[in-house]
Amino acid sequence: MSNLLGAAEIREIAERIGVRPTKKLGQNFVVDANTCRKIVKSAGVTESDVALEIGPGLGSLTLAMLESAREVIAIEIDDRLALELPETAKRHGFDASKLTILNEDAMGVSSLPSEPTVLVANLPYNVSVPVLLRFLELFPSLRAGVVMVQSEVADRLVAKSNSKVYGSPSVKAAWWADLTSAGTVSRSIFWPVPNVDSSLVRFVRHESPGDEVLRKSTFKIIDAAFAQRRKMMRAALSDICGGSAAASAIIEASGIDPTIRGEALELNDFIKIAITLSK
Repeated sequence: MSNLLGAAEIREIAERIGVRPTKKLGQNFVVDANTCRKIVKSAGVTESDVALEIGPGLGSLTLAMLESAREVIAIEIDDRLALELPETAKRHGFDASKLTILNEDAMGVSSLPSEPTVLVANLPYNVSVPVLLRFLELFPSLRAGVVMVQSEVADRLVAKSNSKVYGSPSVKAAWWADLTSAGTVSRSIFWPVPNVDSSLVRFVRHESPGDEVLRKSTFKIIDAAFAQRRKMMRAALSDICGGSAAASAIIEASGIDPTIRGEALELNDFIKIAITLSK
């Protein structure tokens, strides 16, 4: 079995290249090889997959993906980490030609050298939702994946309607995929130990319910509905529809009660309103 990174190796690499984990970049490096293998297994990575990783850091998860995938593409914003990663792979007995590093900000990436089929990432807490939504939108070849995020974010992503944490991320992610909880991870697997809990979210892509025009108009309605959660839909959509009375009429014509709040609606309800509004 290949040699994955443990706590001692992680600290040694960091010291050698002068990296101190920063809160700004949300750097909490995974130091437990078993957790890395568990995540890769949970994502269902096979030898036919092109695995995509965002924020590989010092490479713990990257090496676990190289064990299973045909090819790994890793997007790393930190120059020192991006340079070191292929060397780490080689030193630990992996074929570095299977690894492509893009030294870029994930939020600026719009194309990749190969079509990724599975996403596995330990996402920085501050950008996890926008990064996940962006990659689901841009890369329809992504069939599935597992992301490690702050537990609070995980709860929001997998939430169903009528729950307190259900909101815009829950509905938007559902446009592309079914998201489910894949368990929690201990704080002790990270260096430095974060002061928040982390959880795994698994997604499996399904067919999108409409084209880009419909998606954009639906997302506009979702944003308005959750901008002020306590508002009834007729008030939340009054700006978009040209007044409360017009909003009421459009929502009613969609077969929905205009006094309902956004948190009680599901993706299909927002789509119905978007279609009625476009007419």
